[in-house]
Amino acid sequence: MVNPVDPEIEIIVPPPLERGSFPGNIQLEIERLRRRCIVELEHVQQFYAWLDGKRLTRQACRVIGESRTGKTVACDAYRLRHYAMHKSVDTPIIPVVYWHSPPEAGPRELFVGILNYLKYQITRGTIAEVRERVYQIVRACGVEMIIIDEAHRLRPKTFSEIRDIFDQLEIAVVLVGTDRLDAVIRRDEQVYNRFMACHRFHRLSTQQLEQVTAVWEAYVLKLPQESNLTSEQMLLVLAKATRGYLGLLDRILREAAILALERGHLKIEYSLLNQVTAEYR
Repeated sequence: MVNPVDPEIEIIVPPPLERGSFPGNIQLEIERLRRRCIVELEHVQQFYAWLDGKRLTRQACRVIGESRTGKTVACDAYRLRHYAMHKSVDTPIIPVVYWHSPPEAGPRELFVGILNYLKYQITRGTIAEVRERVYQIVRACGVEMIIIDEAHRLRPKTFSEIRDIFDQLEIAVVLVGTDRLDAVIRRDEQVYNRFMACHRFHRLSTQQLEQVTAVWEAYVLKLPQESNLTSEQMLLVLAKATRGYLGLLDRILREAAILALERGHLKIEYSLLNQVTAEYR
């Protein structure tokens, strides 16, 4: 289905596996493969249920995992599930705010990022003025959760502001980052005590790699002929190249599918997959 907030992003909820149809227009298929999509895998759906619980109970938490394990895509998809609803012309209800932190982000960047997400145009003023504006707008928009991605990039003093947002507004706050985030927040006992609840994103196991590859072949790639990507030979190549990283698996399979179509092939051959994965070993 097409996401009502951003029609450029397709959200895929895989039903039982079944071959898809192929419209026959190669260029359209290549453009489709280049377009971003979100696949709600089983472990991602479990993650959403965990976030729902934190949002319902208004608890602070953190999400930890290596790069390319799917944290950012999953969190971004979660906020897309909770898009804005308008109860009046002036005041939209926005349950979930998502902000991707730039490097060395201070309190002002945090507050301006939240205001920008809420489509509030007045972002000038002192830190105290902008902070008060954020508190007012967050309350007015009925925000229930703020997700802060790449939180390990934040300056130390920014965590004090985040702690106060959680305490003062009584909403769920989610810090997302790599293991460096743990090292950062442990330096401040008051911050760590509030964000002790943790969900960890792991690399794909051998079994998960096979399952996810099958889903990607059927519902993301959707080539005219089956490539048998879950065969032992193909999986060995993918396992070595991806090392269990979901992000790498997605990149490799899309690239291989696009190259196959450009060369007039109806599926991904073993030789082509070897060629693509050679760059990632």
